[in-house]
Amino acid sequence: MNKTIFFTLIFFIGIYKVQAQKLRLPSFFSNNMVLQQQENVNFWGWARAGQEVKILASWSKDTIKTITSGDAEWKTSILTPKAGGPYKILFQSQDQEITLENVMVGEVWLCSGQSNMQWSALNNVKEMKEALPSISNKNIRFLQISNIAAQNPQNDIYDKWTECDPKSAEAFSAIGYFFAENLNKNLDIPIGIINASWGGSAAEYWVPKEDILNDPELFKNSKLQKIAPRKPYQPGVLWNSMIHPFAGYNIAGALWYQGEDNTTSYWGYDHLMQTLISSWRKAWNKEFPFYFVQIAPHSYKYEKPNAALLREQQAKTAMSISKTGMVVTTDLVDNIKDIHPQKKRAVALRLADLAFVNDYGIRKKDYQSPIYKDYIVEDDKIRIRFYHAEGKLQVKDKEIIGLYIAGNDHVFKPANFKIENNELLVFSKDVPLPIAVRFGFSNTSMPNLFSSTGLPVSPFRTDNWDF
Repeated sequence: MNKTIFFTLIFFIGIYKVQAQKLRLPSFFSNNMVLQQQENVNFWGWARAGQEVKILASWSKDTIKTITSGDAEWKTSILTPKAGGPYKILFQSQDQEITLENVMVGEVWLCSGQSNMQWSALNNVKEMKEALPSISNKNIRFLQISNIAAQNPQNDIYDKWTECDPKSAEAFSAIGYFFAENLNKNLDIPIGIINASWGGSAAEYWVPKEDILNDPELFKNSKLQKIAPRKPYQPGVLWNSMIHPFAGYNIAGALWYQGEDNTTSYWGYDHLMQTLISSWRKAWNKEFPFYFVQIAPHSYKYEKPNAALLREQQAKTAMSISKTGMVVTTDLVDNIKDIHPQKKRAVALRLADLAFVNDYGIRKKDYQSPIYKDYIVEDDKIRIRFYHAEGKLQVKDKEIIGLYIAGNDHVFKPANFKIENNELLVFSKDVPLPIAVRFGFSNTSMPNLFSSTGLPVSPFRTDNWDF
């Protein structure tokens, strides 16, 4: 071997070893971060094998100690106080040290999904653009995860926490910001929001690859996704690089807005989402709340009402998995030809209400949209009953838009109705012996049946007929 090449290799190997021995943290443990309050929050990183790592947080007199493994990895946890700050955290290992400053303790939420979650002021979300000039708030912090895909699980990202100001908020999720703003205003504590979303991404990309490949149904459905140069297209590649690196960073819960790209395989979406939620909770070792948004009305180019059928799957998920909740958006669309509705603030406020009631003990009546429960045939009428309907249903017009009833001929006719408190009685003189009801069950329907607090009833059907 050429001596120059040999000594060059030795030099770079030596450099690598020195670097590998350095005390190091993943980039998301950074200045300006928010830690989940009153929990044993996880910290991990790298240092020379066998070295002791000491951690001292300014809110505590205790020094946390741990030993680096033979793989040069260390991990430990620190008990956080009630919400507050700013604090400093000192990490030491032999003659090396790292100090994190301007650290807050409060509530941390992860938001993820595709473009409707990702869109920001840079995508011309008008509500966000209007808010930018006066948006500075040191008690709201952002962690924006870069859009990078990977074939294998990664152990770090390229991103750090930032304080909320017009510059950092401009490219941040509008829904994520408005959610954080509402929590900060009502709870009066620091809020941290992690945004890991990618426009046009199917849910399969956010699930560990092995969970898709080892499930014949999910694997078959994943192959229905179209390949496009602007987005990844393989199972697990966004989990690997945009979720896995910080899995275990303590969070209060997750927000999800996705589904448009899975209308091609709507029939498997509930199973897919159950797998995603389960895999995320397993990675965090915590059954954290998972709140998601039902896809909005849009003029999809399908022969079948694929979007309505996917919404049906989403409602099924909401009623079958613990600590979940669904926001309905049929009343928040300004243009059905635009797959990106502008009204992001209202979506965020509805997500926040789920958190307020379920996680922060704030009492609200009818804080979530009614979801179809079951039906009873009563002679020439069908009685519809709902979950999440405490008060009296209301109609914002004389007739209910998109309400139909059918008999044994499977021909749906426009239906009349009567509201009896929180139940809906459906009938038609043209259908004397009814057996099925459909409500808002199309890709574009924006019906006008609401809860007592003005939240739209989720579209539904009582039948399972093919179209």
